[in-house]
Amino acid sequence: MAITFSDLHTEGGLKSLDEFLSGKTYISEDQLTKDDIKVYAAVLEKPGDSFPNAANWYDVVSSNLAASFPGNAQGVKFSGKSAPAEAAPAKADAPAADDDDDLDLFGDETEEEKKAAEEREAAKKPTKKKESGKSSVLLDVKPWDDETDMKKLEEAVRSIEMPGLLWGASKLVPVGYGIKKLQIMMTIVDDLVSVDSLIEEYLTVEPCNEYVQSCDIVAFNKI
Repeated sequence: MAITFSDLHTEGGLKSLDEFLSGKTYISEDQLTKDDIKVYAAVLEKPGDSFPNAANWYDVVSSNLAASFPGNAQGVKFSGKSAPAEAAPAKADAPAADDDDDLDLFGDETEEEKKAAEEREAAKKPTKKKESGKSSVLLDVKPWDDETDMKKLEEAVRSIEMPGLLWGASKLVPVGYGIKKLQIMMTIVDDLVSVDSLIEEYLTVEPCNEYVQSCDIVAFNKI
């Protein structure tokens, strides 16, 4: 059984999410699951006051993520390929890679929908190529000092565009001595984007290094 969330970056998509979360704290169960992380990565920023259920859920997931990583990162960088994150167990009837704006979770699927899906798959088979997997990455971006303009820092980070990279929600997290770091979600296509290269060749070199001192991978999950 599956339920589909579409276009979570639009008002209509957030409305459907808000209605689904009515009376619920989490997406699938009574505790945080990978389903919540997957939907969280697809929501670009905290929903507004017109979506109270979705906004409360967003805060709960954000708090859980913050509590899971309480330590202060020391600015570690990677010179080679990083070890792959443990992949989430794949459901037997799930496709190799899902669209972030089309998330299949638990719910009812009609016979008409099943038939339409089967017909679409049958039409794709003659020319279908193996699809690349996707990953959800939580990144810490540290400024040089407390005088760094964090708005311009975030603009510099989001100005980086490449095939297979989608920036998501972000927030400022206090580090100490008046300094805050930017914590930002991103979704990547594994075959197109290397997080190590993104950090070493884009985020910590000109022009971004005017604002960015270092970057750390906080969480890396297959989706």
